[in-house]
Amino acid sequence: MSSSASPVTSRGTLQKSLWLFSPAVDLCTFLGSALIALSLLWVGHSRGWLSSETPEWLWITSILMIDVAHVYATGFRVYFDKTELRRRPWLYALAPLLSFVIGIALYSESPLWFWRTLAYLAVFHFIRQQYGWVALYRARAAESDRIGKWIDSLTIYLATIYPLVYWHAHLPRKFWWFLEDDFVELPVLVADMFQPVYWGIMLLYCCRSGYLAMRFRRCSPGKDVVVVTTAVCWYVGIISFNSDYAFTVTNVIIHGIPYLVLVYWYRWNKKEIARSSRHPIRRIGAFFGIIWLLAYVEELLWDNGVWHERPWLFGSVWSLDGWSGLLVPLLAVPQITHYILDGFIWRRSSNERLAGFVNPPNDTASSPLT
Repeated sequence: MSSSASPVTSRGTLQKSLWLFSPAVDLCTFLGSALIALSLLWVGHSRGWLSSETPEWLWITSILMIDVAHVYATGFRVYFDKTELRRRPWLYALAPLLSFVIGIALYSESPLWFWRTLAYLAVFHFIRQQYGWVALYRARAAESDRIGKWIDSLTIYLATIYPLVYWHAHLPRKFWWFLEDDFVELPVLVADMFQPVYWGIMLLYCCRSGYLAMRFRRCSPGKDVVVVTTAVCWYVGIISFNSDYAFTVTNVIIHGIPYLVLVYWYRWNKKEIARSSRHPIRRIGAFFGIIWLLAYVEELLWDNGVWHERPWLFGSVWSLDGWSGLLVPLLAVPQITHYILDGFIWRRSSNERLAGFVNPPNDTASSPLT
């Protein structure tokens, strides 16, 4: 694997370039979240939850406190950062506005097409986030070889796309993305054609990684963890089990937790922390307290105005069933805005600060990604 763009010449520099945050943080973030998901899957299997309704405690911890909350974490990256807001004011103002307007137009034409469009937008977002982690690791290790990029890209894309193709080819399933029937059915033949390609690329990635490690002592353990945990969790959660519980724990946890870590580390890098008088516990508490409060308020509005599924948690004081044409697109604005902005705010080419965090530095003392 060529790394001519930034050759690694010392053991210390090599160690620093292998990780995005640090060895401990990377492993806790990516491997740890996957182990939590798989452990919950084992617990669910032993308790019989795989074939029953998803427990309410899991909905609170995974959907409310991770999935919905990580959407609002984007606020700390954009809307709670005056400098960032001044950098691209039109983008950050128009993204939620256009999300609302287009949402109203879609929902007025067909609620099914609104939810179907939102589901595929979410799917694209989930796929691209996993690819994004691999791209960041490649940049961190200064991996510039074209063959390696193709193999890495095909592997992480197939790790997510093949389970989704299998899902589309085996409808109906006992779980869905947002609503039942929000995916379009595909012929089983399509999944059958993808299968050998999927396993072939997975094998190629493993062989190449093993060869580089043994022959040249070049490895990227963080990237390998992302690829392997993505492949395992998506395969197990979608293909191996036909269960809403299994899909929830394997899909949400490995997506939301790493994003929360990234936003926190980007927002409070070491220089920012040095200028802040707030204790780390208070800072972390404020971060999660705000996004959890916003997530709760959103779900309260969803439940009272649309779903009416959890009066024990959100009450049942009022109903806006007659206003669903406005309420549903409005409540979807934070989510759609998160999907749109994520395509811009994590691009190193347009963000010198992020590029400085990720690119292998000569002096990494002030970088939160080391």
